[in-house]
Amino acid sequence: MYLSTVDRPAATGAGRRWTAIGANVFALGLVSLVTDVSAEMVTAVLLADLVLGLGLTPLAYGAVDGLYTGATAALRLAGGWLADRTRHRKTVAGIGYGVSAIAKLGLLVMGTQTAVIGAVIAADRMGKGLRTAPRDALITLSAPPGLLGRAFGVHRTLDAAGAFLGPLVALGVLTATGSAAVTAASRDAFDAVFVCSCCVAAFGVLLLVLFVKEHRDPLAARRPRARDLAALAADPRARRLTAAGCVLGLATIGDGFVYLLLQRRSGLAIGWFPVLAVGTNLAYLLLAGLAGATADRLGRQRVLLGGYVLLAAIYLVLATPWQGTPMIALVLLLNGAFYASTDGVLMALAGPVLPETLRTTGLAMIQTGQAVAYLGSSVLFGLVWQTWDTTAAVLVAFTLTLLAGVATAVLVRPRAI
Repeated sequence: MYLSTVDRPAATGAGRRWTAIGANVFALGLVSLVTDVSAEMVTAVLLADLVLGLGLTPLAYGAVDGLYTGATAALRLAGGWLADRTRHRKTVAGIGYGVSAIAKLGLLVMGTQTAVIGAVIAADRMGKGLRTAPRDALITLSAPPGLLGRAFGVHRTLDAAGAFLGPLVALGVLTATGSAAVTAASRDAFDAVFVCSCCVAAFGVLLLVLFVKEHRDPLAARRPRARDLAALAADPRARRLTAAGCVLGLATIGDGFVYLLLQRRSGLAIGWFPVLAVGTNLAYLLLAGLAGATADRLGRQRVLLGGYVLLAAIYLVLATPWQGTPMIALVLLLNGAFYASTDGVLMALAGPVLPETLRTTGLAMIQTGQAVAYLGSSVLFGLVWQTWDTTAAVLVAFTLTLLAGVATAVLVRPRAI
């Protein structure tokens, strides 16, 4: 299927376009909503626990933060291949959700050793690695090709709703334990957040089992074989999209560093870190659906490239001496808009282009490249920060973003894919 046909949705009314997305997409979105409440509860306090509580250096935090995303690469390809081979995408996704839920209990005993912290985080992220590609493949199979931008927009909107609620729930737990102004001694408060997060994650697994339907692609009549992997790796369109994922990961420094920069510049209390995540996730929540619909209408490449403009703007603002609430609000708005313009849009761009028999594996290949590059980006940013200063680190990130935007424009130009 050519991308030009994908970018022109069927001639239906606006309301019918949204309903045509299908109930399975909404069910997957609800699972992601609940799971993201769990994940963002942890993310909201993990930075404070690691850097401000346990005293990790920027470089060490960069390694842990990169691992938090990069560790998903270990099982993304395996999960994608298994899902394509068995055609049980829901089952593979469910195993991934379950692994993440169980791994969150390990946060209770991670102690202060970086190696132990990394192992617990890696286990949690491996679960994410298993589930992400099968889940996204189910979305591509559950919605009409011309409406994939909207389908991913709906899913990412619900996902962002969970990300929006997660830090608020974490803040509520911290407040209930009397630790709203979190200090290094409040480890019991962090443990309470981790226990609640595990329970919420288990509920997400239950929703998947009860409400998400398996979807067998009728075009994929035969099961993929090992030699098909070589053909996928040699496919120029798949290679270009994978390279685009790598470039996107390399340009992204991670929210934790952004929030830490904002906190140091504004002097926010540590306990308010969850509120910064709420700001980003609120912007993502409000803009994800709009970005998906715009991508279907104007072209997914254009919206994806617009994301780089937004990311560059974030780094420019962080490089200036501007301070105050308006600056914080602008950075959080730009950050949410960046995710809305890139996350689901890249998957919507890739889904119809990949071979039907290896669609999940192809999506996993793209996501793996992005995750590995993000790991490198986080370590590099932390290293530059620790070696020189925050201004130098931000300027390096800005330069990489400009180069990444140009590279992506070449990689995903319409005639190339």
